[in-house]
Amino acid sequence: MKKALILQGGWDGHEPKLTSKRFAGLLEKNGFEARVSDTLEDLADLDKLLENDLIVMCWTMGGPNDNCHSNILAKAIGAGVGIAGCHGGMCDSFRNDTEYQFITGGQWVSHPGGDGIEYTVDVCDPSNPITEGIGSFKVKSEHYYLHIDPAVSVLAATRFPLVNYWHISNKPVDMPVVWTKMWGNGRVFYTSLGHHDDVFDNSPEAQIIMERGMLWAAGGKEYAKTHGLTTQRFENTAKMY
Repeated sequence: MKKALILQGGWDGHEPKLTSKRFAGLLEKNGFEARVSDTLEDLADLDKLLENDLIVMCWTMGGPNDNCHSNILAKAIGAGVGIAGCHGGMCDSFRNDTEYQFITGGQWVSHPGGDGIEYTVDVCDPSNPITEGIGSFKVKSEHYYLHIDPAVSVLAATRFPLVNYWHISNKPVDMPVVWTKMWGNGRVFYTSLGHHDDVFDNSPEAQIIMERGMLWAAGGKEYAKTHGLTTQRFENTAKMY
């Protein structure tokens, strides 16, 4: 049985307990053993992290304490443990930790207009298993502006600007909403949808994407094992930490 660790906590405004419960249910429906933790202590133990196939981040802001280091998380994901998350629960965690941001592929910087903005999410890669069969859909929530790693593979995006703010004097841009990337042998999945838990009810496509993304990310460890992919090719860099 595959195992998933869900880390819930940080700012309550993103409803980490509700989203964690939802994600645990989706994973259990797919045959996972899902454990929800409201501490970051697991991030201090590489062996414990390596027992999992997937880590789901539902932890906004905050940061690792003296016993929890992102380089341990980096090694676990590099070895094949997947990481997935939504909205600020993943890409507004640990704001001062650039290594963590390097792993996830993006960092929240603004949501012009606040909550309740209606916008369109356009699927960019309909051939990807995560977005296959899903067309453009509407969302009414925060319209997330992020700083993005150019290495990510964008699966869905939205157009900025929609509301007046300082950024409107720049050209219109397509902001990534859903992406994947690799970190060593580990798979990284992110969607910026999920400010509140009910986003997944109001826009069912968002939940389908989240479920598929978690399952995809959780497959990296088994893939690396069956294809004989070790961490040897990353070891020279790993010695930096």
